[in-house]
Order: sequence, then C-alpha cells, then structure tokens
Amino acid sequence: MIWNFIDSGMNTGSYNMAFDLELTKKCTPEDSFFRLYRWFPYCISLGANQKIEEVDLLRASADNIDVVKRPTGGRGILHGEEITYSVAVHLDCGLTPSEIYREINNGLLAGLGIYDSRLEGAELENLQPDFANVYKTAAGTACFATTAKSELKYSGKKLIGSAQRKLGSVILQHGSILCGKYHKHITRYLTLSQEDKELVAEDLNNKTTEIETILNHAVDYDRLKNSLKEGFFGYFSEV
Repeated sequence: MIWNFIDSGMNTGSYNMAFDLELTKKCTPEDSFFRLYRWFPYCISLGANQKIEEVDLLRASADNIDVVKRPTGGRGILHGEEITYSVAVHLDCGLTPSEIYREINNGLLAGLGIYDSRLEGAELENLQPDFANVYKTAAGTACFATTAKSELKYSGKKLIGSAQRKLGSVILQHGSILCGKYHKHITRYLTLSQEDKELVAEDLNNKTTEIETILNHAVDYDRLKNSLKEGFFGYFSEV
C-alpha cells in the first residue's frame, strides 16, 4: 500500500468536505491518502446527524464564519486556529475501523513529538463515553467537550478530535489538531440558552487544550505540517 500526501492549503468548508469525499473515491487497496488542510474563512462544521438549526446562521454570517455539514458523525467544531487532517484508507489494509482510528492517532502523535518533544506527553484516551447520553446534554452540542476512545489528549485534556465513517469499502477519518484557542468561540454561534452556552464554555475550558497553551508560544504551522507528515509516514512504515 502506498501513502499519498496532500497539503491543500486554506479553503472554504464546502471545498474541504468535498475534497475529503473525493479522496474516498480515489482510494484503492493500493493507494491511501493523508491530507492536511486549513479553513478560510473560519468555519463551523456540524456532524452528519446534527441539525443546521443548532447554529445561529445570521450571527455566523455577520462574523464571516462559514457553516458546513461533515460527511462524518460527531458534533459541532469551530475550525480556526488548527490544522485539520484527513485520511482515506481501504478496508483491505487489514485493520478494523477501530484499529484504523487508533493507529491514525498514533501516527499523529509521532508527528507531534517531532514538532516538539514536550508533545510526546500526549496519549490516547482508553475509555469510551456513553455518547447516547452525552448528546442529550448541552455539552453534546460541541465536539471538543467530550473525548472519545483513542483520541489524543494531553494532561487529561483533548488535543485532537476525530470523526470516522465507512463509505463502501473505504474509511474516511478526519479531525482537528488544536493549535490555538479560537475553537472555544463556538458558543457564540450555538442556538442554546445563555445558561447552556456557559456550561459548554466551561466544558471547553476544562476539557480541551492546544499546542500553543502546552508550549507557551505560537505555532509554526508550516513546520507542524512537515512534522506531522514525517511522523505519520514514519509510523505507518512500521505498522
């Protein structure tokens, strides 16, 4: 199997989601894809099962915030100060979907360690929340308020959030690698009561962290992308 790398730069939400779906059409047992990208303008993406009414579209538009639905599950994310990754891999790779989920995060962890050795302290979550009940709460509106099994966390706080979907014989997985704190502004655009917005904000503050916070300096996005590529490809050359 050959891994193909794509750095597609900064694009709109609809472009980014269409690009990820196109990768699943190009994916074969011989060719898998690892893509890194960003969002311009900043964008709120909603999980496939969420309702668009969960976002205040007028306020988002006024602030030049794009809104899009993801082909994968999960909950709302405000994509801003982050690098987003996507992977398209054929199920003939010999791994189950849950194993793919775990190994992709291990590959990302390898890349974080290359960027800065302090990020080697990140680890995979080993417990799976009861999402059926989580989604009934205000916290269930925002993806980063809860950490799923095999997602990456640092000092107990979520650092990378991921979502996965099986499309035919291909697995699409993508997720947000938090670099700065802008994702926390999502509460401004949710159609929740003020009390529930405050609960979500508290969860995001208590349960998420970012590379800039961990390292106490601004992220070099180009160097981080190169580090993620090197770590991911190096890890999968040994799997």
